[in-house]
Amino acid sequence: MQIRRLMLACALSCVMAPAMAQDLLVSAAASLTNAFKDLAAQYQAAHPGLQVQTNFGASDVVLQQIIQGAPADVFASADQKAMDKAVEAQAVDPSTRRDFVRNEVVLIVPAGNPAGIRSLEDLHGDKVTRIAFGNPASVPVGRYTQAALEQSGDWQAVQSREILGQNVRQVLSYVERGEVDAGFVFATDAALMQDKVSVVQSVQTPTPVVYPIALVRREGRAPQAQGFLDYVLSDAGQSILAKYGFAKP
Repeated sequence: MQIRRLMLACALSCVMAPAMAQDLLVSAAASLTNAFKDLAAQYQAAHPGLQVQTNFGASDVVLQQIIQGAPADVFASADQKAMDKAVEAQAVDPSTRRDFVRNEVVLIVPAGNPAGIRSLEDLHGDKVTRIAFGNPASVPVGRYTQAALEQSGDWQAVQSREILGQNVRQVLSYVERGEVDAGFVFATDAALMQDKVSVVQSVQTPTPVVYPIALVRREGRAPQAQGFLDYVLSDAGQSILAKYGFAKP
């Protein structure tokens, strides 16, 4: 009986261990949702038995989840500040940090442009009462937006009409549904809703919109984490990202 129990325990451990080892957990910025789901599917297809799970949200929020113990193997941020915070918190391995794509901030309006907005200057008009952008305290697109508008002299006018989004996709949704007169999102997000929103103007940001990626520092990190990061940086990975509007850094 003792031998049978030992054999059963060994058999169970041999079945369960590989399954646990073959889970790869990727946490990333909300603006990467569509592209990273595609990347994950392609990478998973090339590695039979591997399960790639994805988690998306505002970069700072996703990072806080990781810091508080949520399992993750790879972290991809929409700006350098969030990744700097990750390094400071020792949540990622800084030696694995790489810039992998470039984006840009755009001013968008609902289809039909009810408020008649043609440029940043029009945001000062009386017809414009609600402008959506990401919360600068936790959302990279909000930080980029604030820095750009402070540089252009439009920040005060926009801030007085602010509707804060908890991530860039929420801002896109506000504009798409016509709940605001205008909003600031990444160009890649606007491209997903070309029939529902219109890009009015590209916004010049003081610092380039460049996304970094790194491996999460934790015990039991998936063996395939480095492979996935390498895939993101590869020609094949970059081709998928380009399909969703991202440029090389």
